Amino acid sequence: MSEVTENVELDSKILLRKSILEIASESFSAYGIRTITMDEIASAAGISKRTLYELFKDKESLLEQIILQSQDEMKSYVNQVLSETNNVMEVILLCYKFTTKQYHRTDKRFFDDLKKYPKVHSLFLRGQERDSNETLDFFKTGVDQGLFRPDINFEIVHLLVREQMNWLLNSDAFVKYPFIEVYESIMFTYLRGISTEKGIMKLERFIVDYRKEQIE
Repeated sequence: MSEVTENVELDSKILLRKSILEIASESFSAYGIRTITMDEIASAAGISKRTLYELFKDKESLLEQIILQSQDEMKSYVNQVLSETNNVMEVILLCYKFTTKQYHRTDKRFFDDLKKYPKVHSLFLRGQERDSNETLDFFKTGVDQGLFRPDINFEIVHLLVREQMNWLLNSDAFVKYPFIEVYESIMFTYLRGISTEKGIMKLERFIVDYRKEQIE
C-alpha cells in the first residue's frame, strides 16, 4: 500500500470518527445516553455496527471521547476569547453564553446517565474542577481590574455556586422551572453579589443584550 493511499485512509478514518462523535453527542444530549444504542448510532452514521466498534470499542469509550472533545472545545473557546479581550468580566460572560448554548441542547437525562459510567463521570468532574481553579484566577484578576469586590473570599463563594450547580443537575427543580432559567438565576445573582459598581454596570449591559438575543 502506498504512502498516499495510507494517508487518504487515515484522513477518511479521522473524518468518520469526527462524524460519529457529532452524531452520538447530539443524540446523547437530546435523549440521554442509555436510550441510544450503538446500533442506532451506526445507522445514523451510515456505517455497519462492526465499523463502529472498530473505531470505538464500546459506548463508554465513545462517551469518553465526547467528554474529552467537549472539554477541548471549551478550552479552545476560552483561549480565543482571551486573545480578543483581557477584561475578566467579558471573558466570564462570553464563556457563560457558550456554556448556556450547550445546556440548551442537553437534556437532564444525559447528566443522570453519565453517573452510570464512573470512569467517564470522573473525567467530567475533573474537568469541572480544573475549570473552577481557572475561574478563581479570573476573579483575582477581576479584583485588580476593579470589576470584583476585594472583600470577597472567592474560594468560599465559588464553592457554594458549584454546590448549587451540582444540586441543579441532581434535582427535579426544573420540572417546575426550565433548567436554563434556574441556571441563569444562579449565575446572575452570583455575579451581581461579587461585583463592584463598575462590574455591575458591565454585567447589566450584558444581561440586556442577552435578553434581546433570546427574544430574537
